[in-house]
Amino acid sequence: MKTILIVEDELPISQVLKVYLLKANFDTAQAFNGEEAMKKFHELSPSLVILDVMLPGKNGWDILKEIREENDTPVIMLTALGDVNYRLSGLNGGADDYIAKPFNAEEVIARVQAVLRRSDNNQEKVKKYGGLYIDIKSHRVSLNQVDIDLTPRDLSLLIFMAEHPNQTFTRDQLIEHVWGWEYDGSDRAVDLAIKRLRKALQSWPESEGEIKTLRGLGYQLSVYKK
Repeated sequence: MKTILIVEDELPISQVLKVYLLKANFDTAQAFNGEEAMKKFHELSPSLVILDVMLPGKNGWDILKEIREENDTPVIMLTALGDVNYRLSGLNGGADDYIAKPFNAEEVIARVQAVLRRSDNNQEKVKKYGGLYIDIKSHRVSLNQVDIDLTPRDLSLLIFMAEHPNQTFTRDQLIEHVWGWEYDGSDRAVDLAIKRLRKALQSWPESEGEIKTLRGLGYQLSVYKK
């Protein structure tokens, strides 16, 4: 069950959203200010955040910025401000959708479902493990928002392992899947490619993941959930 974090300081509005989300088979969590919102965001890793703009203390724009500095969790901005400039600010700041108050709760649910569908489709093409970002479609790799240049073969190896995290592959299996059945060189090519990838990812914290050598078995891209 996907968890939706509702960040709204007006209790009646938060409760209405909670009731409708529960009816739509979502799990929910509520936060009523910015500090509580970020605490629950880190604790729960929600599938989506419904985020009010006007909050006591830290406002919604600041929270959106903090979320985007960490990951691409879908965010729907919720506000009484109807000015188009506010809407553009939210979308340009990384929001996935924008709903103005007063709203129809059923429309909010429809928007949540639509944003989650888009997010699920995008996740099939993008792999994120902590600060490591791998866009399979565009063949782009970045670590902590810094692009990493890899050779085509090393990139193919990393993508294959990222598509099968926490699975162990022998050299022969990696050669078959990445180099191809027609490859007739030494299996040392795998060891060298792994060595280059480790060097390229040397600033990737072990708390997020690493390329492991399992003696007598092969290699594995081990990733961890915080």
